[in-house]
Amino acid sequence: MPRLILASGSAVRARLLTNAGLAIEIVPSNVDEDDIKRVNEGIAVEQLAMILARAKAAEVAARNSDALIIGADQILDCDGARFDKPKDRVEAAEHLSAFRGRTHRLITACTVHRGLEEIWHYTAIPQLTMWDFNDAFVGDYLARAGDSVLTSVGAYLLEGLGSNLFEKIEGDYFSILGLPLLPLLAFLRTQGLVLK
Repeated sequence: MPRLILASGSAVRARLLTNAGLAIEIVPSNVDEDDIKRVNEGIAVEQLAMILARAKAAEVAARNSDALIIGADQILDCDGARFDKPKDRVEAAEHLSAFRGRTHRLITACTVHRGLEEIWHYTAIPQLTMWDFNDAFVGDYLARAGDSVLTSVGAYLLEGLGSNLFEKIEGDYFSILGLPLLPLLAFLRTQGLVLK
């Protein structure tokens, strides 16, 4: 059975995979995401998310040719503006203020490589609508959530306190957390890595 490596330092993605019963290794990629985004400025966010996921998987695969490598990435798009993870709580507050009362798309791209060959890929695009909260709510939320919001592209962790930000969610819950888990498990089943 091939080794299964997650090319990410994301604790949430690792937890999703281990909770599903998979034995994974975690090998974060060394790709420069900012450089990839600069080089691909102006490209559709759906394409950019997959380019980033593929770059992560390929970089780790080059060092682990005997394994299956899972690469993933997320990009948040709100009315044509792209958002990255906030650098600090001030920027997190700015992001949340931009999202309130609006619907944004969370593009979640995932790929699996065997060596340098991509053998599977998938993109999910959930849509999330935040209620029209006020500045006091944002301040209270950030004070209670702490720096954990800085690990999320939308400054929220839906599986926790961040659920309070939302009025409506359309799309796959796991994809919002960072990994289209059910389609990925279906593929891994064909590779003999998940119980049939």
